[in-house]
Amino acid sequence: MSGLARVLEDRRGGVLVAALDGEVDASNAAEVAERLRRALGNASTALVLDLSPTSYLDSAGISLLFRLAEELGARQQRLVVVVPPGAPVARTLQITGVGGAVPIHPDVAAAVAGVA
Repeated sequence: MSGLARVLEDRRGGVLVAALDGEVDASNAAEVAERLRRALGNASTALVLDLSPTSYLDSAGISLLFRLAEELGARQQRLVVVVPPGAPVARTLQITGVGGAVPIHPDVAAAVAGVA
């Protein structure tokens, strides 16, 4: 995985919680997406993508969120995103309208409860 971002995984029942620590941009978005797809598998019901530790997300990262939501929906799985108020990427998600396609929660507990 690129030195810009790390994917930290945790399972809570059928839900994969993956935290993106670092920066997601055009240089590593495809690699991050592939890592998430491999980690999710067919047995998972949802992916909670925790962007709390994400310091930067460019258009490739935003595109990644929309593609993941579409792909998971086609597989009868859900994508939810965690972005606390004031997080570095919160404004980017607001401006780009990600919340219209993907539920956004302020913390992991709320996100996991939302897909349970």
